[in-house]
Amino acid sequence: MPHHDIVIIGTGSGNSLVTPELEGLDIAIIEEGRFGGTCLNVGCIPTKMFVLPADRVVEAADAARLGVTFGEPTVDWPAIRDRIFGRIDPIADGGEAYRRSQDFVTLYDQNATFVRERTLRLADGTEISGETVVVAAGSRAAVLPEVPGLERLDPDNGLHSSDTIMRLETLPPRMLVLGGGYVACEMAHVFAAFGVALTQVQRSDVLLTHEERSVSQAVTEAARRRFDLRTSTHLREAERVGDVWRVTVEDEAGQTEVLEAEVILLAVGRVANGDRLDAQKGGMQVDAGGFVVVDDQQRTTAPGTWALGDVCSPWQLKHVANHEARVVAHNLAVALGKIDAAPQTSDHRFVPHAVFGHPQVASFGPTAPQLDAAGISYVTKTQRYGDIAYGWALEDQEGFLTVHATPEGQILAAACVGTMASTVIQPLIQGASFGQHVLDIARGQYWIHPALAEVVENALLGLEVSAPAGTTGP
Repeated sequence: MPHHDIVIIGTGSGNSLVTPELEGLDIAIIEEGRFGGTCLNVGCIPTKMFVLPADRVVEAADAARLGVTFGEPTVDWPAIRDRIFGRIDPIADGGEAYRRSQDFVTLYDQNATFVRERTLRLADGTEISGETVVVAAGSRAAVLPEVPGLERLDPDNGLHSSDTIMRLETLPPRMLVLGGGYVACEMAHVFAAFGVALTQVQRSDVLLTHEERSVSQAVTEAARRRFDLRTSTHLREAERVGDVWRVTVEDEAGQTEVLEAEVILLAVGRVANGDRLDAQKGGMQVDAGGFVVVDDQQRTTAPGTWALGDVCSPWQLKHVANHEARVVAHNLAVALGKIDAAPQTSDHRFVPHAVFGHPQVASFGPTAPQLDAAGISYVTKTQRYGDIAYGWALEDQEGFLTVHATPEGQILAAACVGTMASTVIQPLIQGASFGQHVLDIARGQYWIHPALAEVVENALLGLEVSAPAGTTGP
């Protein structure tokens, strides 16, 4: 049985574990899918490359408010698709080729499951073991086993997840997007912008239900203006009739309706892949949500076994996986005696996320109802884009930034919806992470006028907090 110093399962952030400190050890990498993992191949990177041209289409149509009118856009789907994957696919192929070229790395391109602690059986029956094991196996698109017709994906018949929807040969006349989370909202934005007659179905009364209520409502209202959005609507069954999907839905009044489309995108969440690995046979505890349980050093409950990313993280975000990979790489080097240092711990205090729809959304920290439920005292300020100078230039009457802080001036959370929300919110993530007082952030530096970042400055100045011991700066 081959025995390795390190066995890494997954080539997303797991691939970055092979740091200079660990090079030269006998390392095995297991990847049954496309090399590079979710983010590179079917997640963050290609989706945002599709979002950008979609944004341009929507912005062009919106420019009439500013006195500029364009003609109808022409969307060349094959050109957009091939430009994106013509860049991404060589990166995945190159990454795999590079790892195969390293004489201390063995790449197993097949499924593996645990048979006992630190021992796995490959699909061909071979068993391998490791002195240490890292589980970075990611997650997969969820299906709906309780809804007849939606129990399993079938891309050949037009029932897609985000894994396959971006490689369509042609744009369909009609599409149903089932779900109301970030994947559903981003893809609905893309395909609606590209001219597909789109219907989105969401069981809750708003989209993005985990956001601040005001953010969810703003995104929901914006979606209704662009395409057919069905909220408070439940899926009952689906069937393929010829070239068309017929999906029966039921609204909150109990009325049923059949929606038709050539293509369905099933975007109802993601499932951690620990079950596909039989993680429990490897000695790992798995929680009720299906996530491998880890401590703050990313150690699982099995000796010599770490986990990182979507397989153990409820955030299921690439920047979280990257952070955890850096922690694991360091701790592996410590455990294997390659460096003399103390173990590191992961910092999950202020984990941000963004939804690259239209409008864009970004947030971090607890929502107001969560703060209330936890009994935490806080003050809040909402600053509208339209009340700052750059907001006038944008003619923006919808974008806003909300900040929650302690009465003593420490940032607890923030949520933003509008132009470049994912960039606008970054100074607040920094301020929260480093424990800066809100007035020190607002007055301890210059803010370019009239830039969009002034929405942050004005929000901070609007918080009713006690002053710090001393505030200096411009």
